[in-house]
Amino acid sequence: MNSIINSHHRIWQKRGLALAFTALCVPVSIATAGLAGYRLNFTPSEPIGLWRIQPLDRPARGGDLIFICPPERPDMERAAQRGYIRSGLCPGGYAPLIKRVAAVAGQQVQIKQTVLVDRIPVPNSRLASMDGKGRSLAPYAGGIVREGFVFLHSDFKGSYDSRYFGPIPVAGILGLAKEVLTFAP
Repeated sequence: MNSIINSHHRIWQKRGLALAFTALCVPVSIATAGLAGYRLNFTPSEPIGLWRIQPLDRPARGGDLIFICPPERPDMERAAQRGYIRSGLCPGGYAPLIKRVAAVAGQQVQIKQTVLVDRIPVPNSRLASMDGKGRSLAPYAGGIVREGFVFLHSDFKGSYDSRYFGPIPVAGILGLAKEVLTFAP
């Protein structure tokens, strides 16, 4: 009987060690992937799944899909409180955004019912006056994008992007956003 109990005890010890090893490997793997430039996207603004940050060795251009850290500003803090942006490792405790560059320094942005860049309509850029919870959304006033800033856009209807928060500093750009293993929501 003792041999059965001892055998059973050894099995549970091995399972406990395997569980502890797995519990240690998961966070280490996630941290290693993060250091290697991999990120998980859980927002519907872009396909959900695994993405990679590809270093950007040139200035951002219109059409680039980028990872960018939001600036530490009161409007971003309010956006985080409302759940428009998630918490993460960027300054201010924000998660990086995945957005397409719609305008760069020197380009004219007009905000009407949709967004115009240099008088050309940006597809899928209709503005909303309220968010999904009925709270008011104030649009960006428009203007010329200043040096050192980019105007960002997402095709997702409910995206919180530069239509509302305006241009943000290029200093926050982490790199190009490249899909690794994703699916559309």
